[in-house]
Amino acid sequence: MKGVILAGGLATRLRPLTYITNKHLLPIYDKPMISYAIEAMKAAGVTDVMITSSPDHCGHFISLLKLGSEMGLGMNFSFAVQEKPGGISEAILLAKDFVGQDKFLVILGDNIFSHPLKNAVEKFQKLDKGAFVFGKRMPTDSKQYGVLEVDSDGKVISIEEKPEKPKSDIAQTGIYMYDARAFAMIKNLKPSARGELEVTDLNNHYVAEGTMHCEIMEGWWVDAGTSFDELLRANITVAKERGKLNLNDYVK
Repeated sequence: MKGVILAGGLATRLRPLTYITNKHLLPIYDKPMISYAIEAMKAAGVTDVMITSSPDHCGHFISLLKLGSEMGLGMNFSFAVQEKPGGISEAILLAKDFVGQDKFLVILGDNIFSHPLKNAVEKFQKLDKGAFVFGKRMPTDSKQYGVLEVDSDGKVISIEEKPEKPKSDIAQTGIYMYDARAFAMIKNLKPSARGELEVTDLNNHYVAEGTMHCEIMEGWWVDAGTSFDELLRANITVAKERGKLNLNDYVK
C-alpha cells in the first residue's frame, strides 16, 4: 500500500506563524507536525510515501526528510507540488502516477492522533474494492466537521458536512484509505461553491455504491492546524502523553 500525506494550503487561520513556513512544519512538542503522520504511516507498514505541498514550501519538506534513511525511518519519500489550493480531492489527484493501481492511505498532515492504523490497513488490503474513513466520536462538537452515519457493520450510510442537526456524534477525521478508482472519481467531481474539489464529494461516491467503511478511532485525536487553540492542545496532549508535562507546574 502507498501513503499520501497532504501538507498544502495557505493556513490563514495560523498567521502570522504561516507567513514563515508551512503549518505542517510547526512544532508539536519536540517534532514538526508532519512527523506524526509519517510515524503513523510507518507503524501501519506503509513505507512508500508521497507528500504534497505548495511551491513555496516543498523545499522545506525536502530539507527535513532528505536524510530519512539516516534518521532511521526506513521510508521512501516522493514529493508533488499543488500550485494553488484546490481542495483535498485535487491534492489527492496529484498522487495518481505515484499510486498506480495500488490501494493507498491518505493522512492530512495536521492530524495528530494515538489510534494505530495497522489493523484497518490489513483489513482494507483484503477487500476487493472500496474506501475507508476513520471517524472519531465527538459528542458535543461533531457538527463542526463532516458527520458520519454508520450502520452496525461499520458501513457508512451518509456523510453530511457541518450539519445543524447531526445524525450521529461521529466526526470525519482527515484519515482515509482508497482503491485506485478514486482518481477516476475525482476527475468527475465538480468544484464546490468555494471552488474546490471536496473530499466529502469523493467519499460520497463510495457511500453511494455501498463500499465506504468506517473505523472508530480510540484514544485522542487533534486537528492541529485549524486554530491556535488546537495547535496548543496538540502540544499539551503530546507532552502529557510523553509524561513530560505536569500542568500544575505551568498554570497558577
